[in-house]
Amino acid sequence: MSQQEGFRPANMALCVFAIALGVFMQVLDTTIANVSLPTISGSMGVSFNQGTWVITSFTVCNAIGLPITSWLSRRFGEVQLYTAALLSFITTSFLCGISQNMAELVVFRALQGLSAAPLFPMSQVLLMSIFPRAKRGMALALIGMVAVVGPIVGPILGGWLTYNYSWPWIFFINIPVGLFSVSVILAQLKDRPQEKTKPKLDIIGLTAMVLGVGALQIVLDKGNDLDWFSNQWIIIGSVFAAIMLVFMVIWELTDEHPAINLRLFANRNFCIGTILLTLGYAGFFSINLILPQWMQTQLGYTALWAGLAAAPMGILPLIMSPLLGKFGHRMDMRWLAGSSFVVIGISCYLRTLFNLDIDFATIALIQLFMGIGIALFFMPMTTILMSDLNGPDIADGASLSTFIRTLGASFASSLTAWIWTRNSSVHHSVLSEQISPYNPLVSQQLQNPSTATLMNFNQTVTSQGLMMSTIDLFTMLMVLFFVLTPFIFFTRKAPKEH
Repeated sequence: MSQQEGFRPANMALCVFAIALGVFMQVLDTTIANVSLPTISGSMGVSFNQGTWVITSFTVCNAIGLPITSWLSRRFGEVQLYTAALLSFITTSFLCGISQNMAELVVFRALQGLSAAPLFPMSQVLLMSIFPRAKRGMALALIGMVAVVGPIVGPILGGWLTYNYSWPWIFFINIPVGLFSVSVILAQLKDRPQEKTKPKLDIIGLTAMVLGVGALQIVLDKGNDLDWFSNQWIIIGSVFAAIMLVFMVIWELTDEHPAINLRLFANRNFCIGTILLTLGYAGFFSINLILPQWMQTQLGYTALWAGLAAAPMGILPLIMSPLLGKFGHRMDMRWLAGSSFVVIGISCYLRTLFNLDIDFATIALIQLFMGIGIALFFMPMTTILMSDLNGPDIADGASLSTFIRTLGASFASSLTAWIWTRNSSVHHSVLSEQISPYNPLVSQQLQNPSTATLMNFNQTVTSQGLMMSTIDLFTMLMVLFFVLTPFIFFTRKAPKEH
């Protein structure tokens, strides 16, 4: 056992709480802006699609910063990296809050995402090092619970702050919490042994990754506005992204010190587990993005009530996660993960039955039911993909899996917004064709149409088009989760720890 694994902080509970609190802020900020998007977009004078840049700029830069996390941790030490990232995150949160226009906010959100990149993987490394090996399942369950609670608390807290104060406070709230976390971690882990080295930084691979991922994200964000491949800039951007990403893969597989250790994908559990974790999390992220927007734009909910309707999915994970951490090592993680896909898929099916008369209680109950699937998702999937990794591969695996998962969420955000708006336009066009004097259902109203009558027709068609587009989206997500279910059994059974 290494010196790091043998180290225990003076106050284990306080130390664990501070580490979890730090990563909680990062997870929180991936969703806290979701319910505030209509307010932010309105105050900045931009469309919903442009407003989603607040989310995608954070997530894509968060993903871009992850591959360098392993190099930074070896160069400067895990504790120093974690606290430096927290301090940078606090600073950029303040800058987000004082932004005066969308361009400033997107830039500062990008820097905030970059600052937050080391928090999640380093929290895994730190917790797994201060917990005994036999209790690593509890550490992973704790991180899983934080990953679940953040997206739940985010919409409620974001809605409450936006409704009662103003949207900048969704960023200012990070400052006191972050300072508390930094002070506790420095006090509790100051004597933790640090195994620092001077590894070579793969600048070429890192540059190719940044250019490829950045170009691809711009294509996804701007594609709908520029009519996709009918625009030469989208074509050029797509070709450039493809060339950079292919070059990156070839370079990383042949370089002696790769920025992204793609060789880990030779491990079956890591490969399949990471792919399923990414696709599952992308689906989960899409639900969290669209549901609050739909409730606010179509049901007339405030940001606070939209957050409250989404919140019940966090109740059962809070109860189940500690139990999974304590007893989960006795179970086959594949069955738990498979069950999570089934439960989330069923919840998506129930949402395909929604209409504009749906009540608050029904939405909240379906969210409560989905919480079972969320509780069974993060810890089992993380355990499966990390089960065969040891030594330095643990930090590499944590960074790589988080990188791909975060990148998947960023792409899912852009694609979800595009699919939702595109399908609503298609449905609007089809439904509009039914508004004619030859349709007996509306012919009487069209005999002497007034401006108010035509506006009412348009409002009804727009609302129904968005409702049908929302159903389309949840149908696709239902199919995704059901299709993923059997693939979990292509992994090897994770060894039981005693």
